[in-house]
Amino acid sequence: MELFISALTIFVLATFVGFEVITKVPPILHTPLMSGSNAISGITLIGALIAAGAGENILITILGFIAVVFATINVVGGFLVTHRMLKMFKQKD
Repeated sequence: MELFISALTIFVLATFVGFEVITKVPPILHTPLMSGSNAISGITLIGALIAAGAGENILITILGFIAVVFATINVVGGFLVTHRMLKMFKQKD
């Protein structure tokens, strides 16, 4: 129970810090930051795959699968936004 409380505390603090950092970023930098965060989401996806495939517990497998789905959506969405951003800078014919 003590481990759960400490993990929950770290999660809540990281959520607040992440929110504060993101809200301080000017809107013009959001798309390049989204592009850069794809690498972090890729690492999350690898961790989620390891958790889902470990077979330790049914709850861990289910949570790992959910994490795989959300991380995949995040990676694909980030690449689509980056592609759209780069398309805006191409010369028109």
